[in-house]
Amino acid sequence: MTRHARAVRLLAVAVTGAAALLLELPGAAAAHGIAPGPPDATTLVTGWSFDVGIWLPLVLAGAGYWLGVRKVNREHPANPVPRRRTLYWFIGLGALVLALQSPIERYDTTLFSDHMIQHLLLTMVAAPFLALGGPITLVLRVATPDARKRILIPILHSRVVRVISHPAVAWLLFTGYMFASHFSPLFNAALEDPGVHFVEHAFYLGTAMLFWWPVVGVDPSQWRLRWGAKMLYLGLGMPWSSFLGLAILSAQDVLYRHYATLVRPWGWTPLEDQQWAGGIMWVGGDGVFLIAVVLALAGWLKSEEAEGRRQDMLADMDIAAAATRAKAKVVADRGAAEQAVP
Repeated sequence: MTRHARAVRLLAVAVTGAAALLLELPGAAAAHGIAPGPPDATTLVTGWSFDVGIWLPLVLAGAGYWLGVRKVNREHPANPVPRRRTLYWFIGLGALVLALQSPIERYDTTLFSDHMIQHLLLTMVAAPFLALGGPITLVLRVATPDARKRILIPILHSRVVRVISHPAVAWLLFTGYMFASHFSPLFNAALEDPGVHFVEHAFYLGTAMLFWWPVVGVDPSQWRLRWGAKMLYLGLGMPWSSFLGLAILSAQDVLYRHYATLVRPWGWTPLEDQQWAGGIMWVGGDGVFLIAVVLALAGWLKSEEAEGRRQDMLADMDIAAAATRAKAKVVADRGAAEQAVP
């Protein structure tokens, strides 16, 4: 097997492993009825999980991405993969580790506030950073021309991808699922059933990736948002984030039976914990959207500045060309006049 074929095969394994991650996301839910002991300094060190179903796909996704970057950089030294994309990809993977294997995962079915932090890590940290890594672009660059033409391009141009990647559809899928999961029996079921927990986390990460795809604009897409549209798209995300957080914060009763009936002789009461969860959703979600809007504005201004410099350069070139033509005309007229003298 050639080096090229091995690299493609390893990258394919990594992509498969990353997909398998979605099948293993929830981990083990805490047994209904009795909570683990309170978190402390020791828990921060010993409270990590080492679920091979989580770590293996993450390691494969990291290794496959790294091998893909090395292959592209080796074969196209004049057009390598930007280093920041590699950094973003591994930050995204790190956020998944933190959400799914750290003490945050240990207490996600014990404290609603902890569970909310986990969801923000999946949707507001891991998803945008993974999108910034440009995985689709990397796969396209690593794949053979035949694979791109016969498999990858048809998938990217398919009707399904065209529909779910439309900014309006992606926005509705993400926000709609956030509301549906928090204000339906699904959330409580996910606290007690690992299978439902898988569905919940898989949809959080999947819909969040779709949501951030048109904003990031790194990977190819059939839909492109201009800077103003990006700011509007992100700005419209703030009201629903605020409403969701405030609705949880202001609820007078415990929303989920699991937290109400869990025996936890330490920490906040279930209602206090729920209020903290609402506050985290409100402040954390709005904070991320605000940062994203500011970054989009900065990108817009930078783009306008670059366009202004380009227009100035074109104008200078036109002026220089006009001056050259005028000078040539003067020389030509002078020559003609000299020839006319007997």
